[in-house]
Amino acid sequence: MKPFVLFLTVSLIAPVCLAAADARLQSPWDNRPITLTDAPYNCPELPQLTKTIDAEGYYIDANHSVIDPAKRKAEEDATAGPTHLGQFVTQAADAYLGKGSRAAVTCAYSLLTAAAQEDAMTGVQPTGQSHYVQKWLLAGTGMAYLKIRNTGVGTPDQDKAIQKWFEKIAGRVRDYVDGKRHDPHSDAWNNHGYWSGLAVAAAGIANNNTNDLRWGISAGKTGIDEIGPSGVLPRELERAGMALHYHLYALAPLVMLAELGRVNGIDLYSENHNGIQRLAQRCEAGLQHPEIFQKSTGVPQNMPSKISGADIGWAVPYVKHYPDPQLSAWIAQAETTRFWQWGGLPPE
Repeated sequence: MKPFVLFLTVSLIAPVCLAAADARLQSPWDNRPITLTDAPYNCPELPQLTKTIDAEGYYIDANHSVIDPAKRKAEEDATAGPTHLGQFVTQAADAYLGKGSRAAVTCAYSLLTAAAQEDAMTGVQPTGQSHYVQKWLLAGTGMAYLKIRNTGVGTPDQDKAIQKWFEKIAGRVRDYVDGKRHDPHSDAWNNHGYWSGLAVAAAGIANNNTNDLRWGISAGKTGIDEIGPSGVLPRELERAGMALHYHLYALAPLVMLAELGRVNGIDLYSENHNGIQRLAQRCEAGLQHPEIFQKSTGVPQNMPSKISGADIGWAVPYVKHYPDPQLSAWIAQAETTRFWQWGGLPPE
């Protein structure tokens, strides 16, 4: 048994086991029938992919809050292949959600199958940044696959190849996190741990693998249990001028994990006395009054020029559980609520 799994409580284990025993693990899109249409879709070419990438981080201060533009450009160039694959697949899956496009589903399947045949990003990554891209790719493409898996468009061989590919990457993600759990100051304990949980949980549902879903839910529980009484995540508060940004960035996978848990009989929203709600309220307050985070960190916050999908997309499923007029207004005003790292459009 992996060390990470030991963090689970009996109350979390039991519902997952019951779901696996009675039926296939569920996704938030399984009970949303969409009629396939002949709506056209222009499928992009598969980007260049490899088993590993050599990418370095781009922050140049101790708090990981100041970006070096040259380093950022080098990182974007090094990670272009998996990033573009994640973007292409999630865009295609969302085109199916929006228009029922059979061509879009065919596109998503063809890209995922080709990546699986190349064993893309399945290797042990040489740097922490490379691992981050590995887990983001799995989170984004895994969630996108859950949107299209019931369409009947993909062949059994395609599904088998894609699921096997997800399983390989999930193993790498688990190994990285489990290998760093001994260090309480490592990236296994901050937002990266939660994103890893989302990646592995999505792969687990795709493969009907209860252990992977269980591992991912445990990662979410670990993050939610870090949320303090005021809604602060102590590890993200250490990010100085990027503290608000990383509170939002940490909140997103926790909400998505709560949605994956919800449809499989697991309630993460009530964990730690409604910890997700406290974190969301703190983030909302920070977007309205960034001086709250400035007071806590001692430095002004790097604020977005406008609220984007990456900032607010998590609120789409969240407001179904915790109605909030301000969040609903921001959702309505945003150009999009999609973000490729959580699979494109969020669960509704």
